[in-house]
Amino acid sequence: RIFVQEAVHDQFLAGVIEEVKKMKVGDPLDRSVDHGPQNHKAHLEKLLEFCDIGVRQGATLALGGKRVERKGLFMEPTIFTNVTDNMYIAKEESFGPVMIISKFETLEEVIKRGNDTEFGLASGVFSKDISKAMRVADGIEAGTVFINTYNKTDVAAPFGGFKQSGFGKDLGQEALNEYLKTKTITLEY
Repeated sequence: RIFVQEAVHDQFLAGVIEEVKKMKVGDPLDRSVDHGPQNHKAHLEKLLEFCDIGVRQGATLALGGKRVERKGLFMEPTIFTNVTDNMYIAKEESFGPVMIISKFETLEEVIKRGNDTEFGLASGVFSKDISKAMRVADGIEAGTVFINTYNKTDVAAPFGGFKQSGFGKDLGQEALNEYLKTKTITLEY
């Protein structure tokens, strides 16, 4: 889910649509391909249903939302906008090529709305104002917060979620601690 400040929403949406239209869907073994097929028919059908629910609940389907007309289980890269927090597509993860875009006005609002979920694996904040980005990163309840980048990890940095997005951490010293049993023994003689 992507929250975009209302003042730049339309410009952002136009740019995203332009870039997504350039995406190549096809054989995942071809390095020029951006998105391969879904891994099974049930998942593709679930994605199509996810998109139908979004439209029925009033979200704007800005791009995609259909199966690609070719052999295989391919889904068009999809963009929804005008998504409100109570919509199914705002609350559930599609695990497919579906982008959900919602508008926000204030930092306090976006932090509250971003945290209004039972999940908290990772999030990203993009801003020219580093102070604002740090305020949002500090307020977001996620195990990892990327600022002005996304999915850039380091093996020394622990990775893992908050809430229902997992227990414990992968990578870093915290991951090693998962394999240890700490014991305190006190002896008086």
